[in-house]
Amino acid sequence: MEPGMASRFAKTGAPASATSVCDTDPEIPVTAAYLKTIPNILTGLRLLAGVVMFLILAGATGGVPVLSSYLSPEDQFALYRAAFWIFVIAASTDWVDGFLARRWNATSRWGAILDPIADKILVTGAILGVVTSGSVPQIAIPCGLILFREFAVSALRETVAGKVKLEVTTLAKWKTTLQLVALGAQLLARNWDGFGWEFEHLVWFQLFADILIWLAAVVTLWTGWQYFDKARRKMASPH
Repeated sequence: MEPGMASRFAKTGAPASATSVCDTDPEIPVTAAYLKTIPNILTGLRLLAGVVMFLILAGATGGVPVLSSYLSPEDQFALYRAAFWIFVIAASTDWVDGFLARRWNATSRWGAILDPIADKILVTGAILGVVTSGSVPQIAIPCGLILFREFAVSALRETVAGKVKLEVTTLAKWKTTLQLVALGAQLLARNWDGFGWEFEHLVWFQLFADILIWLAAVVTLWTGWQYFDKARRKMASPH
């Protein structure tokens, strides 16, 4: 210890120990620890937002009889708009939390578990909310295929856990992005009147949104097949 430091501790009466020196500036590690929780907090909020968005859409379409019977058309449009913006904000956190986790070196096992769950809840809530509106029967098949694949892959991961490691592929990450964009377009189409836009353009936008959801379904099924094929080959391998 330097003489100056020793005399300073002697004047203050504090013991000249390494613990005391470290304790003089506790803010830096504490702040860094709090920052590293932000990605997981965003993921948790996305999970919660998926549930809230679904409940709002269900209420707007008559899924909550006690409440829905008192809603005027204006109230329903307002709920649809609220659900749309909740979806947009929640979907954007799917990129933000991953970026922050990598930037701050804050990746964690809990975050790796929670992130796909939040994505699936958000996607499932949006699909159920859109389909229950009853105005888009043409997307019932692709929406159903997306849900079937998500449930099947989740069951596959649970079955082979500890035996086969199925890492998330790059295409699967883009699959989630495509799902969110496609469902966002469907929700936007449901809000067309609520935003006061020209109805004549809705037909073309709805066609665009339908193409997106079918494309998302095809990519979703393909990535599902990739997971099952990889699991099959690894389970069959003697090593």
